[in-house]
Amino acid sequence: MKRKYIFVIAISLFFANLIFAQNYNDALRLSTPGFVPSARVMGMGGAAVGFGGDYSSAFTNPAGIGLIKQSELVGGLNYSIFNNNTTLFNSQTSFDVSSTGLNQVGFAFPFPTYRGSFVIAFGYNRIKDFNSTMKFNGFNSHANSMIQDLVSVNDDIAYNLGLSYPTYDSNGNYLKDETKINGNLNQRGNLTNEGSINAWTLSAAIEVAKNVFVGASFNILTGTYKSRRDYYEEDTKDKYPASVWLDPNDQRTSDFQSFYLNDIVNWDLTGWNAQLGILYKMNLMNVGFGIKLPSKFTVKEKYFVYGESYFGSGNSFTIDPPYNSKVEYDINTPWEFSGGASFGLAFFRFNADAVFIDYTQMEFAGGLNPTDMSANNNDIKELFRSVVNYSFGGEFDVPVLDVTVRAGYALRPSPFKDDPPNFDRKYYTFGLGLNPAPNIFLDFALVKGSWNDFSDNYGTNLSRVDEDIQTTKAIFTVKYRY
Repeated sequence: MKRKYIFVIAISLFFANLIFAQNYNDALRLSTPGFVPSARVMGMGGAAVGFGGDYSSAFTNPAGIGLIKQSELVGGLNYSIFNNNTTLFNSQTSFDVSSTGLNQVGFAFPFPTYRGSFVIAFGYNRIKDFNSTMKFNGFNSHANSMIQDLVSVNDDIAYNLGLSYPTYDSNGNYLKDETKINGNLNQRGNLTNEGSINAWTLSAAIEVAKNVFVGASFNILTGTYKSRRDYYEEDTKDKYPASVWLDPNDQRTSDFQSFYLNDIVNWDLTGWNAQLGILYKMNLMNVGFGIKLPSKFTVKEKYFVYGESYFGSGNSFTIDPPYNSKVEYDINTPWEFSGGASFGLAFFRFNADAVFIDYTQMEFAGGLNPTDMSANNNDIKELFRSVVNYSFGGEFDVPVLDVTVRAGYALRPSPFKDDPPNFDRKYYTFGLGLNPAPNIFLDFALVKGSWNDFSDNYGTNLSRVDEDIQTTKAIFTVKYRY
């Protein structure tokens, strides 16, 4: 089963032409939906397509802002923790990363109308964050390593670090590089991702017939993504002593100790998307439908590679100078089709949503050479599938306490064809709403997520890191109506 790879440097053929290999994971990173930056909505599992009457409708179903009766100013913060428990060759490691940031500042204004309603909304919203991490450490007793993987494609990284040597035929013609490394190395490393996608949003909704609302949102997208990867292979059991020269013609390569590889990827993101919606309001229930057009992203990428090797002889080698590259390319995300309903009584409201996404529609749309772009898009067609994301939840007003309690659940199936159910992302949500003054609303939400994943350091299932991921997100939103 093809999957994401922690280190993809081995794809290059020669260090002089080393280029970071853009692949389907880059398209998936931009295509996976984020969360609605609203504590009230997330307290109910993120279900709000049929909800309406709240600024957050600009992202779930823009027709819903047509139900807003008073001007409102909204702001919010979120705190998140990403914890990853990994297993590599039966050795377990746990690591986590946290982040805090502003996730929403918005304004909604209902225009005075003789009949029906007309409402506009605009603001800043963090619609997705990339914060994640992993750390692993285990001894690979098999006859494989990243060093061998690099040498297998004649990558000059291994040669420049004294880890491989050239071979020639009887006429002195170059054949290939070889290495005396044959596995049995300790492998450890860590990966840290950070960044976000931010939307500058303009939305409008109008009541086109009694209790029938239509709306649209237009988003200017900006963002950043940074990934830092550190990988080590170490001869912790002295399998390559002083008698072994990794380059038979260079005594400096005796007594191999360790190999280190570091690569850093930086993205600057720009793009746009649009969303359309319709909502029908009945006595006790609202029904809504939405269409989100593909997001059009331009990725400006910078890539940095550095490597080191150390030997017991006291010698070391480095990639000098480190490799830097720049590339720019375009990615389009899939269409999203959503439907939902919201049912309410005097003190209780229940929401349910379903969102259809066909991940095979992700595509690299420009910037790369035609061969690479075609190969990436073929991989997307081969590896991915359509999914339906479900979310539902409710809120209950407690009259005696003058508070609202909320709970919900969201399921996001894995977009990979072959993934088992434990790779689906499951979220349990809890929320609390307070109304300390007639025009002030305070909302809190706690979102707990869990799923499994895996990553290959190189090759397929040769050095596989199994991941057990737990996430916690706390969201706070304040709303002022006037």
